[in-house]
Amino acid sequence: MSAQPDIPRKQHYEAAKLAKRLRHQVGQAIADFNMIEDGDKVMVCLSGGKDSYTLLDILLSLQAKAPVRFELVAVNLDQKQPGFPEHVLPEYLTARGVPFHIIEQDTYSTVTRVIPEGKTMCSLCSRLRRGALYQWAATNGVTKIALGHHRDDILGTFFLNLFYQAQLKAMPPKLRSDDGRHVVIRPLAYCKESDIAEYAGQRQFPIIPCNLCGSQENLQRKAVRRMMEDWEKQYPGRSETIFRALGSVQPSQLTDRNLFDFAALGAREGVARADAHQWLAGNAGES
Repeated sequence: MSAQPDIPRKQHYEAAKLAKRLRHQVGQAIADFNMIEDGDKVMVCLSGGKDSYTLLDILLSLQAKAPVRFELVAVNLDQKQPGFPEHVLPEYLTARGVPFHIIEQDTYSTVTRVIPEGKTMCSLCSRLRRGALYQWAATNGVTKIALGHHRDDILGTFFLNLFYQAQLKAMPPKLRSDDGRHVVIRPLAYCKESDIAEYAGQRQFPIIPCNLCGSQENLQRKAVRRMMEDWEKQYPGRSETIFRALGSVQPSQLTDRNLFDFAALGAREGVARADAHQWLAGNAGES
């Protein structure tokens, strides 16, 4: 009679391996982009979803052994959506001993008043949420604002900009806000969404679904997500390859004249240059 495999032991091993991988990826992203410095006060934007829970959890685990001292504060925006379970996050954060603050701002009423029924509310909701979080950060000594976007969010944004905006632009792991007052970091930039989902399930985070407002997810983003999922099934590792490409840009091999001076390439000194109008008119040689 063959021995039965020790399932709990194997599950524990796999869970530990996943946690180690995520910590390594977050630590690598922090180091590569100098996301956190000694003395930083990092505001972790906590929505109640799997991504922000994982972000906070990994940063807490890294904080104890980090080579620099930094402070963490979890901040949630209560947008007064009907049925929002207000007790979930305070209870979780109190139990974990994490400093936190709940911003109460009724952006839900604003969004539902402005956006026609049946249209997606996510864009306006996101802008209002960002403004409230930035304002709190500015008045509370926050030096870095940490968001829970992961590798697949970055890739999805890249394809959305490519297909629908004709731009080679993604979602950077670190940026300065448009008003120049805040530095935003995305420590999960190297982490796969599937790994985060698995980790969140193992850690049994009290997930709050983002469907209380009844809005529909952006159809373009859903289409891009399906495309990426199909690619990954047919060609495992393709998403990772494309993500690495975002960090290996060769301006001279593209067509952006603001990034590379193609006009000067091979140009002879002292030779007059005809402009586009002359070329299009067919009289480039005329004086």
